[in-house]
Amino acid sequence: MQTDILVIGWGKGGKTLAKTLGASGRDVTMVEQSDEMVGGTCINVACVPTKSLVTSASRRREADDADTWFAESVDRRDTLIEKLRAANHAMLDTLASVCLVSGRATFVGPKRILVQAGEDQLEISAETVLINTGTVPAVPDIPGVDDPRVFDSTTIQHADPMPKHLRIIGAGPIGLEFAGMFRGFGAEVTVVNSRDVLLPKEDRDVAEALEAAMAADGIRFVHGTRADKIAFEDGEDAVLLAAGRTPTTSGLGLETAGVELDERGYIKVDERLRTSAEGVWAIGDIHGGPQQTYLSLDDSRIIGAQLSGEDSRTTTDRVAVPTTVFTTPPYATVGMTEAEAREAGHRILVAKKEVAKIAAAPRPKIVGDPRGIVKFIVDADTDLILGARLIVVDAQELINLIALAMRAGVTATELRNGIWTHPSTTELLNEVLGELSLA
Repeated sequence: MQTDILVIGWGKGGKTLAKTLGASGRDVTMVEQSDEMVGGTCINVACVPTKSLVTSASRRREADDADTWFAESVDRRDTLIEKLRAANHAMLDTLASVCLVSGRATFVGPKRILVQAGEDQLEISAETVLINTGTVPAVPDIPGVDDPRVFDSTTIQHADPMPKHLRIIGAGPIGLEFAGMFRGFGAEVTVVNSRDVLLPKEDRDVAEALEAAMAADGIRFVHGTRADKIAFEDGEDAVLLAAGRTPTTSGLGLETAGVELDERGYIKVDERLRTSAEGVWAIGDIHGGPQQTYLSLDDSRIIGAQLSGEDSRTTTDRVAVPTTVFTTPPYATVGMTEAEAREAGHRILVAKKEVAKIAAAPRPKIVGDPRGIVKFIVDADTDLILGARLIVVDAQELINLIALAMRAGVTATELRNGIWTHPSTTELLNEVLGELSLA
């Protein structure tokens, strides 16, 4: 068959473009190899289901049976994901100009793929190809990884029975989120970190505050230790591999399409997400940038502008991109660390305060978790915010306001003097930014 737009993989950016282009009358074909991944990684195995479990874990009381609570939490997770998956399928299936194809895609030539599903085969040619196949959990090549008690971030969401003693290999965002989650469910958790300290690229005061908050929940950290094998002792029943993710480029036949890869196996792209093959773009995690679904969404805007003839956006337009790790409390960041700001040559003002000592923002105390720290880095000459670090209740929401202020050129003084609802975590801006000082 022939199509105008071929999208390989049902991720956030790909499905958004498929819907937009299909609604405008373009002939679009979406290929997805797994019915369980309709809608993409985020809604099926990553962002949404894991945060559902994090939320359930945070609501468990000591009197609640751990096994029962976990099983019910997984059921709620599955019910939610089934609804989201169905909604994502309907989003494209209801568009007359969009064709949905199930099967494994392999390039057999430039802008030409072969889709296989069992014994069935279909060859598809397109004017434009969007590769949106994403990443999967990385599996280190060490003895013991094939033990049934070893999980990755996908399989552990349906662990049965629930692990009572969980050792996590990796102290990045995935490892930290699952550490907090399973500690909430009642497991004993140890995080094995190959680095000498937690979050080595972060300011030490912020990283230490996060580790202290997690340690207060009973999570144990072992730093400077690299796993060279996995073996189980009495009383240990599960290991989680959280050592990053790897691109799904193997088996796609990209060399046949003329699509080049980097040394890590990700697709090489330019600032407009164009690959080395004419008419082929890479979208989302597969091109090796920061792996966040909202950046995949922005990828769709960049590519969509080109396909509509505007060509008005690039990846270099992105500034003040916020991130959140859903620990308890959440750890959110935007912009520079204090060390980065100094290295860049800025004369800086710094404001830092423990959440428990912020009188103007009582919400963390109201909800029963006044742990954490808040830190702002401000340019002393322009009064513009260079960066912020929040370990506090509602950090995942407040960081978006700060990021918008940075993009819009709103000064620290304007945020300090802002009128915010009460009681809210946002009120900390009034107090903490009022304590800026040269550093």
